[in-house]
Amino acid sequence: MNHPSDADLWRRVRDDDADAFGQLFERHGERIHGFAWRRTANAAAAEDVTALVFLEAWRRRREVTLHQPSVLPWLYGVAANVLRGHNRARRRHQAALRRLAGLRAPASESVELRSEAVRDARQVIDAVRRLPRRERDALTLSAWEGLTHEEIAAALDIPVGTVKSRLARARARLDPHRQRASRSRAGSALAAPAVRALPTVSADLALEEDLS
Repeated sequence: MNHPSDADLWRRVRDDDADAFGQLFERHGERIHGFAWRRTANAAAAEDVTALVFLEAWRRRREVTLHQPSVLPWLYGVAANVLRGHNRARRRHQAALRRLAGLRAPASESVELRSEAVRDARQVIDAVRRLPRRERDALTLSAWEGLTHEEIAAALDIPVGTVKSRLARARARLDPHRQRASRSRAGSALAAPAVRALPTVSADLALEEDLS
């Protein structure tokens, strides 16, 4: 049985074919959910983000023309935009909670930070968090999702050359942190997952940290 291509399904979606849209969701929903989970480290938030991505895709169905064989790169771009809005809302919510409740960091956190291993891992994680948004978006699509330069360009609506330059800048910013973590005997085991977020290593990163 021949399965319709994404391009065929998207043409039907543009004609308001809900069944075709459902097939695209079944085909790519899990990938978008995984991307959202790795960016939020929160199962409920990942579900919400995934739903918003496909809601936005349906809303924009008539204005979007595919320039790639797969609709997935474009969906990743939509997801990146949704996540930016989600993270802004989350930060505002957390700031409000801190103001209202006067929250203090738990004592256990300060104890953990005395550990050299945890410190090394956190330094790498913090370095990823501090990347400029445009570089971080390119990095996550490359290192986490395994997209090619061409697919990242389609997802972010930028030239391929810009993708390469953003990844190169991200690598340059993160490489000193990666090298320090790799040299540390105590911290290498804990820092390794964060090190894998770098473009020099194409492995999934599953951290219970908010890298936004």
